[in-house]
Amino acid sequence: MSQIVVVALYKFVTLEDFEAKRQPLLDVLTRAGVKGTLLLAREGINGTIAGPREGMDKVLDWLRADPRLSDLDHKESLCDQMPFYRTKVKLKKEIVTIGVPDVSPNETVGTYVEPGDWNALISDPQVLLIDTRNDYEVSIGTFEGAVDPKTQSFREFPEYIKTHYDPEKHKKVAMFCTGGIRCEKASSYMLQQGFDEVFHLKGGILKYFEEVPAEQSKWNGECFVFDNRVTVRHDLAPGSFDQCHACRHPISAEEKASPQYQEGVSCPRCYDSLPEKTRRRAEERQKQVRLAKLRNQPHPIGQPQATASPGGAPNSNS
Repeated sequence: MSQIVVVALYKFVTLEDFEAKRQPLLDVLTRAGVKGTLLLAREGINGTIAGPREGMDKVLDWLRADPRLSDLDHKESLCDQMPFYRTKVKLKKEIVTIGVPDVSPNETVGTYVEPGDWNALISDPQVLLIDTRNDYEVSIGTFEGAVDPKTQSFREFPEYIKTHYDPEKHKKVAMFCTGGIRCEKASSYMLQQGFDEVFHLKGGILKYFEEVPAEQSKWNGECFVFDNRVTVRHDLAPGSFDQCHACRHPISAEEKASPQYQEGVSCPRCYDSLPEKTRRRAEERQKQVRLAKLRNQPHPIGQPQATASPGGAPNSNS
């Protein structure tokens, strides 16, 4: 069976007609057999999609036919099974939500650092290296020497910076995220706050994995991704983590061995806080999933519906 191509993409660009693009884009994705979620906003496009090579090429060609997206960059990986259940195009106020007015990478942005130059930058002891992702992502893996803000959502990032760092003291700052989008917006915010030298990893961790040989890597662990693979290793192959469908946190093999883990229902992180109504609904859903597998039928419900984790369910590309 042909492998599925997984594409993570984003671009900050002014799309005044973003609402009108929704249905044509959804039609193109559906005809091409491509699944996943793309977000459209006035500030650009963002998302992760997956499908056959031919279908994916048709979608990318359609997007790049728009002169504003002609230089759209993307990251690719392969997997054996479709990592999404549905095809969605959503309209948003922001393609990644920082929650601060007037922060726009379309107007000002930090210095892009190519993956091949990243190791040298973060080896500089004068550089403050910040992981802009959320705590559940950082717990899976991060770069050597990176600071973990311990945020539960990207909206918390501005307050974290205000509380912990001073533009007069922290002269050189480097940031990274999964696909490049969060740290690009974070760099725009930090420049707005008066930080002078702000760098961010172009294409994010996924592009670093794609271009930097594993033997030269300064990455430790795996990388959380926003699809059913849950995590990927440096070679972009699926990692060793699963995901709890109740709280949406990644879970290790050790956590799955816990008596508090019930497939599709709960894990040690959420076992004690799961409302009984939510538990019953999850148990019924998991029953339907098991029956569908026994009958060799498609997934009966589509993308898992879940309660939000304390920081919000991880549901968008970064």
